[in-house]
Amino acid sequence: MSEPFSTIRWDGGIDGHLRLLDQTRLPVETVYLDCRTVEEVWQAIKRLAVRGAPAIGVAAAYGVCVGVKEDRSVDEVCDYLATSRPTAVNLFWALERMRGVASRAVHGPERGRGRPGSLLELLLAEARAIHEEDRAQCAAMGRFGADLLDYLPEGAGILTHCNAGALATGGDGTALAVIFELARRGKRPRVFADETRPLLQGARLTMWELMQRGIDATLICDSMAAQVMREGRVQAVITGADRIAANGDTANKIGTYSVATLARAHGIPFYVAAPVTTFDLTIASGAEIPIEQRSAEEITCGFGKQTAPAGARVYNPAFDVTPAELIGAIITDRGVVQRVNRSTVQSLLK
Repeated sequence: MSEPFSTIRWDGGIDGHLRLLDQTRLPVETVYLDCRTVEEVWQAIKRLAVRGAPAIGVAAAYGVCVGVKEDRSVDEVCDYLATSRPTAVNLFWALERMRGVASRAVHGPERGRGRPGSLLELLLAEARAIHEEDRAQCAAMGRFGADLLDYLPEGAGILTHCNAGALATGGDGTALAVIFELARRGKRPRVFADETRPLLQGARLTMWELMQRGIDATLICDSMAAQVMREGRVQAVITGADRIAANGDTANKIGTYSVATLARAHGIPFYVAAPVTTFDLTIASGAEIPIEQRSAEEITCGFGKQTAPAGARVYNPAFDVTPAELIGAIITDRGVVQRVNRSTVQSLLK
């Protein structure tokens, strides 16, 4: 199985630009966005043309290069891109790496190269390194996760929520990387994909990816998960994450907490897959994770059709937090955190 599409790429050398697969057009159209201004990168992140914590980080790193090409300072560009989405910690991690490159170019060993475009060359090299590291992290998560889930029988049912595949990363994905690796090992997993309201990332994106890869996949409404579990169709749940606190509490797409609670009620193991860059040790628990609030229109006029009375009051958090005690294990690119708590998280990350 090979990736039949490109989620993020930089076209050309230092005179090039950022190219993104517009995920708002999937699954009906495969359309690419050519981002030549930092405003276009910001808009692509904000409106979810590119989404998923690792992919946002990679796109933002390339976005710094786009901004510098416009003769903007690195700090100005990083400050601006940081306002696009508040929950995905990879965004801020990637921007800090790009700031570090700029700082070293002024104050460190790279200073004084004297070549036109040398700062941009350094920034582009760093963005490409972030991209390649993410690709390698995805592969490692796939291996560690498949090892962990090796106990599952052939054809076991695995439920996932939102989209945590190649569309959400620079590689094969986080949660879906585990599923793809299980398939490569002949486990033939049967995947149940929650549609993931209100923007239907599971229906539009996860199903599209799974079908592209030839994975046995069934789409269900979010509200059907409990029934599917009760019928014995699900033997494991695996999702991605956008930020993980120091104690293992995990923020992911809204509805993940409900799925984790249902899994616990039905005695089904619930796993999270995320690279170590998604951990935020400055946040003690999930209570401190900033939760993005999105527009009411995503619910009242989803995909252009009004489905609620005009003026209806709406609460639309983009994420929720799953407490560590509901998580059976966190699969990372460095290994697996089991018995998830502050001590086990610290032990892995140190």
